[in-house]
Amino acid sequence: MKKYSIVFVLCVMTIISVTGQDLGDVNVDGTIDIVDALLVAQFYVGLNPVSFNPTYADVNGDSAVDIVDALLIAQYYVGLISEFPGTDVTPQPTATPAETPGNPGNYQVVGYFTQWGVYDRNFHVKNLIENGSAEKLTVINYAFGNIVDCECVMVNQSGVMDAYADYQKSYTAEQSVDGVADLWDQPLRGNFNQLKKLKALYPHLKVLISLGGWTWSGGFHEAALTEANRVKTAQSCIDIYIRGNLPVDSYAGGPAAGAGVFDGIDIDWEYPNNPGNNNPYGPEDVRNFTLLLQEFRRQLSQIDPSLLLTIAGPGGESMIDDLELGQIHESLDWINLMTYDYHGGWDSRGPTNHMSPLYGNPEDPSTGAARNLYSDYTVQLYLTGSTSGGVPPGKLNLGIPFYGRGWEGVINQNNGLYQPASNPARGTWEQGMDEYKSIIAKNLPLYSDPAARASWCYDGNTFWSFDTPEVIMHKMAYVKNLGLGGAMAWELSGDTATGELMTTIRNGL
Repeated sequence: MKKYSIVFVLCVMTIISVTGQDLGDVNVDGTIDIVDALLVAQFYVGLNPVSFNPTYADVNGDSAVDIVDALLIAQYYVGLISEFPGTDVTPQPTATPAETPGNPGNYQVVGYFTQWGVYDRNFHVKNLIENGSAEKLTVINYAFGNIVDCECVMVNQSGVMDAYADYQKSYTAEQSVDGVADLWDQPLRGNFNQLKKLKALYPHLKVLISLGGWTWSGGFHEAALTEANRVKTAQSCIDIYIRGNLPVDSYAGGPAAGAGVFDGIDIDWEYPNNPGNNNPYGPEDVRNFTLLLQEFRRQLSQIDPSLLLTIAGPGGESMIDDLELGQIHESLDWINLMTYDYHGGWDSRGPTNHMSPLYGNPEDPSTGAARNLYSDYTVQLYLTGSTSGGVPPGKLNLGIPFYGRGWEGVINQNNGLYQPASNPARGTWEQGMDEYKSIIAKNLPLYSDPAARASWCYDGNTFWSFDTPEVIMHKMAYVKNLGLGGAMAWELSGDTATGELMTTIRNGL
């Protein structure tokens, strides 16, 4: 330490005048903390850390980034100094220009609205107006459509499709987006009509139909298998969702009844060359997925080149390796990264861990590939790609969970983090998972991990990992720092009645 003190004195004596704004915030996340100090130290020893901007690392102004800068940032973090040598301004985060509602700069703000949310969750399209999300979103992905035997299906059959929720359910004036009740025999009712009305009120909004998801990805393997299958699948899905030709049922539907609801298609195949939810799969999926997307893009462009085509991209390395990234992105407007579910109750005995950390933590006891289960690692894989090349950063949206993963019977050590558990925690709708609004209502003690940019709550028994507004702000700074396309939220019903998380995303961008 004596050696560093001498260097420090010499540096102060030779300091040049520099601006203080942003100095020390080397990962440009709006805060100066121990993570910044660690990144500078890694840079100094040649580790070339990701999410690092050396412009803000030379805090003593000696035109070199070295261990002294790391020490000064650490001293600032713990309060030993209030400003850096040679500056007369305490470092502050860069101000973000004000934006008009519905226009978060050039960033996409995508949110998934679930078909089934209108039942037990009692979450309807009108709630997006009431909680302020409608004006902040740029795109709504409606989840989900289902592919069976190379065709998009639209029926009322449990486990297959819910046409009633989609376009047959009648809304009263009080329930409706625009205060106008549905007529009993109008061709378009249900969620589809409510979304169409929402777009009329918020012209900046786009709505996409999302096909597949965890439960309904079983049809993709066959749909992509041959050229004839790919053509048939794309034609069928475009006919129903883009042209709006809905089956006549319950005095609803008919030719073009659903026209104007959807502005494109989102493919959520979970996952090519992976069984997912016990789905058929094979190595041929890798190439066939690329060809399926090319066919969707070709047919959409024949109708209107501005129609959107996107996918939900996996977060795990082995599944990312099964994507021809350098080719598929050419067919896509963007990729919504599923940068969550890195850990959860499927490891019923734990150890507990972060469900959606931005970075890795050196103290994480995970081994092997599990050491790389964090958002930044996923993003870097998409950016660099494999043999087929990577994806431009502007085509990647960072996934934000509006829910958490939890365990019970967690050993009371380290505030519950990285500890054994007895079983998944009891959630409102399923074991091991709960909505953000339900988790915060439990009022459990809250903890944060500054290295991982993650948070959790724990009461000595129950542990929930979830994103707080503070964590989301760090993630939005990360999006801007890397020049990513924006953010995606799964899913909108998990937010509070005031839209706390969506507001944080919007303000962060």
